[in-house]
Amino acid sequence: MNKKALVTGGAGFIGSHLTDSLITRGLHVVVLDDLSGGFVENLHEQAVFVQESVTDEKLVNRLFEEYRFDVVYHLGAYAAEGLSHFIKRFNYTNNLIGSANLINACVNYDVKCYVFTSSIAVYGKNQLPMTEELVPMPEDSYGIAKLAVEQELKSTHEMFGLNYVIFRPHNVYGERQNIGDRYRNVVGIFMNQIMHGEPMTIFGDGEQTRAFTYIGDVAPIIAEAPFNPLALNKVFNIGADIPYSVNELAQMVARAMGVEPKVRYLEARNEVVHAFSSHQRVEEVFGYKAKVSFEAGLEAMARWARSVGPRRSKPFEGIEILKNMPKSWLDELRQFSC
Repeated sequence: MNKKALVTGGAGFIGSHLTDSLITRGLHVVVLDDLSGGFVENLHEQAVFVQESVTDEKLVNRLFEEYRFDVVYHLGAYAAEGLSHFIKRFNYTNNLIGSANLINACVNYDVKCYVFTSSIAVYGKNQLPMTEELVPMPEDSYGIAKLAVEQELKSTHEMFGLNYVIFRPHNVYGERQNIGDRYRNVVGIFMNQIMHGEPMTIFGDGEQTRAFTYIGDVAPIIAEAPFNPLALNKVFNIGADIPYSVNELAQMVARAMGVEPKVRYLEARNEVVHAFSSHQRVEEVFGYKAKVSFEAGLEAMARWARSVGPRRSKPFEGIEILKNMPKSWLDELRQFSC
């Protein structure tokens, strides 16, 4: 194919699987990642790796000048939805300004298509199942930033002709997930807590529901997007169809890890209670259908998690607002600051 692709966040979870899919398709891939949530061991050996941030405008422009990318896949983001309330400046700098740097470069260097991983966080509390036709109503800073990038891509296409494809994935899990991140990816958090001999922590009563999506069902579709003419300049929900409560999830993760479930309930936090989406559009355009059952996906991730072992990470440094932060997060911050 001999096409050149930039993958931001390509050392991270979804980005590294996407990179694998692109290289399998014959693309030359450059990965831009600051390793804030990714790992060098996730990188494909054939990918060119640049350890920098999308917030560095001059660096971004130098890369576009050197490689003359055909397509850009933007997955680099700090995707801690609940934490985003308390790190607004950091959230918008990384998730909005960084995206704008890439959009500018795409226009200036005649990139053919910009593929963006948004989030169903843009919907907020909305009708269920969430469809692409709904008016987005994000309720947190993360969702607001994602929606702003979506709107900017539409505006840029109308003004400059830059093609785009937007995906709104949700609760993706699987091998290479950063299980040490204490603020996002509940499946990874649960598995990591189990391996540390700790109870799984659940905010509120655990009856909030989500649909959980195996990485192997998602990455190949994102890779295909800019080469499918029917996908251009459209928005797609992508993920699994069956929602589970967090209580059900805890039972299933414990079973996959081969332990008896132990749960500790924490005070409820400000979050959307029920969130799952329709996938009719992505099925029509890509022939997409989630193939891996939740049980099989959890088993695969559990085997991988046991092979790499538990991980620990420090609480987020640089919290901007402490007011109304969940007590468990505040306690962790105080513990590590002592």
